Amino acid sequence: MSRPRPGRPSLALLPVHSADVPLATSLAQRLQLPFAPEATDPRSCQEFDLLLMVSGGMLSLQQTLGGITGGPGERRERAGRKSSGGALPGPVRVDFGSPEMRHRRRSGQNELLGRAVGVAGRRSLHVLDATAGLGRDSFVLADMGCEVTLCEKEPVVVALLEQGLQAARLGGDPWLQQVVRRMSLVAGDARSLATQQLDTVDVIYLDPMFPQREKSAAVKKEMALFQLLLDGAADTELDADQLLHWAVAQDVARVVVKRAVRTAFLGLRKPSHSVTGKAVRFDVYVLRSID
Repeated sequence: MSRPRPGRPSLALLPVHSADVPLATSLAQRLQLPFAPEATDPRSCQEFDLLLMVSGGMLSLQQTLGGITGGPGERRERAGRKSSGGALPGPVRVDFGSPEMRHRRRSGQNELLGRAVGVAGRRSLHVLDATAGLGRDSFVLADMGCEVTLCEKEPVVVALLEQGLQAARLGGDPWLQQVVRRMSLVAGDARSLATQQLDTVDVIYLDPMFPQREKSAAVKKEMALFQLLLDGAADTELDADQLLHWAVAQDVARVVVKRAVRTAFLGLRKPSHSVTGKAVRFDVYVLRSID
């Protein structure tokens, strides 16, 4: 299990170029973040754990040396670590048009996700991704033809998602524009959604990050960094259990929970069935038939 650490990691904004200052200023006010000193180098910065970097209108999240060592005299057991070449984990950004995302379309895991959600030549399903994160599974579902509502409560992640969606809409790629038109972002906890916002939802999808995958070394650097961002949050694992309890109480056809293949059922609640791959398992809680 993941143990929350005392206090959230320190985070600051860093505009890379002078032209990035206006956007960085707007984000600083909205997210209530300080500016890092000009020309801050993440490889030597110990004042902050993470930097939200603004470059050419693009946002990325970068871990610093301080995010690994915790600063002078204090050693933090962080999810990320320096590689032998001295590189820091990250950066994390939302880029739906990246080669990785295009390759992800052909991943065998997508077939498992589609089966679990119930994508099988039916009408377009409306999926609520209640733990949107970096939006990758949401993007895959939208590419399958689902209408997807992404719910994310971490403000910095919301900013990353907003920028990624906007870049995809304005990027001039017709396929990408078509996919993201089926994606809508809601900032906040899914449990605070109004009843009318849930009226058309067929499936609620959950991808809780805790407990961590059994082999932490196999976790991608960017996901380790993403976990660092959430350090110090209130009992995250308990929150995920409560989110499942809320989800199965809604008037939806099914709830799907993504888990590592050897991880216990969320909240120890046995699903109706599971769709299992080599490393990932989708636990499906069937509540009624999909019309």
